[in-house]
Amino acid sequence: MFSELDDKLIQAINEAGFEQPTKVQAATIELALDGHDLFVSAETGSGKTGAYLLPTFEQLLTHEEKGEILGLVLVPTRELAQQVLTHAKLLARYTHLKLGHIGGGTDIKKQSEIIKNPPHFLVATPGRLLELLARDLLDLSNVETLILDEADRLLDMGFSEDILAIAEHCSHRQQTHLYSATLANKSLRGLADQLLTDAVVIELNKPTDTHESIEQQIIFADDKAHKFKLLCWLLKNEEYRHCLVFCNSKEQVDQVYRVMQQQEISAGVLHGDKDQKQRNLVMSKLRRDELKILVATDIAARGLDIKGMDLVINFEMPRRGEIYVHRIGRTGRAGEEGVAITLISNPEYNLMAGIERYLKQTFIRRKIKELVGSYRGPKKLKASGKAAGSKKKKLSKQGGKIKKGNKKPKQKK
Repeated sequence: MFSELDDKLIQAINEAGFEQPTKVQAATIELALDGHDLFVSAETGSGKTGAYLLPTFEQLLTHEEKGEILGLVLVPTRELAQQVLTHAKLLARYTHLKLGHIGGGTDIKKQSEIIKNPPHFLVATPGRLLELLARDLLDLSNVETLILDEADRLLDMGFSEDILAIAEHCSHRQQTHLYSATLANKSLRGLADQLLTDAVVIELNKPTDTHESIEQQIIFADDKAHKFKLLCWLLKNEEYRHCLVFCNSKEQVDQVYRVMQQQEISAGVLHGDKDQKQRNLVMSKLRRDELKILVATDIAARGLDIKGMDLVINFEMPRRGEIYVHRIGRTGRAGEEGVAITLISNPEYNLMAGIERYLKQTFIRRKIKELVGSYRGPKKLKASGKAAGSKKKKLSKQGGKIKKGNKKPKQKK
């Protein structure tokens, strides 16, 4: 399949060591080259970035060198934008194609070079791109291929209206591709109906697929203080090259980080309040192995591809099954094995049971003998797997005592 591509692309592919197309590449490249719109689900680490870059570059190479944006990729986060650009530079290194990146967290004046000399291929986050379009600083009217990477995450982050507005600027586009971790999302299907024409649907990944390369464990915790002890024990005793610790809020990330500092555990922090310089520095240290641990919100649950990320710890159970899948998908990538550990306190049990049911899996129950607490899970379970609790009974006051099911007596006239 790669043999159908331009020699300059093949040279870069060979030097990068990509001998055979991955499953998603084999399923999509020819269709993309034939001009079809695509609606694709593929798991993280499957090679989907190459699946849309290679046919897009092949088509752009037929154009003369022009100062026009011809290919556009929208991604949800700055980190993913930088990763896609790095991958693009690797594959386009022997071509004449100019590549560029636009993302938030950077002064617009520093992106003046892209404004003055537009690249053939642009990777962007929607918010900043729409800001430039509103100021008439960029022209997307010549875009031929529009790609949404991590489309479901773009919607989760509230970019639906921005995406539609940007698509209107790409008025002459010939192809649109949506890549997502799952297609089982009504909002995503609605967006696809608005953007795609006679799309080929390729579902290579479902949220409920068994993640055979990832060992999924849960550890019961009495309370947050107990969770801190369990987390620090795991970080000091588990074997891993890199570990990603997830929390549900920025405040919780900062609190976990402070506890780790007290325990002299070195880590980086990634959440929405960190400016671009801080975020770039943390990611750079991780990739240079100067940091082993990253504590993050779900901003890091998508797109980050860090070699050796073999341990994920959920300090808190994520609120939805899709988010859980995205989090654990940071490990066990590209054929490697990984471990995902979730710390579960009493209020989180039913949430965890619901996600087990959603995934049609049972997580491994694990104990750390040095830190076994009093909470061992519910004593009784419903057929659904959730905790069985006593139903609330209607109570009313009568004669100064609490009685069940009695109405308040009528007063005598």
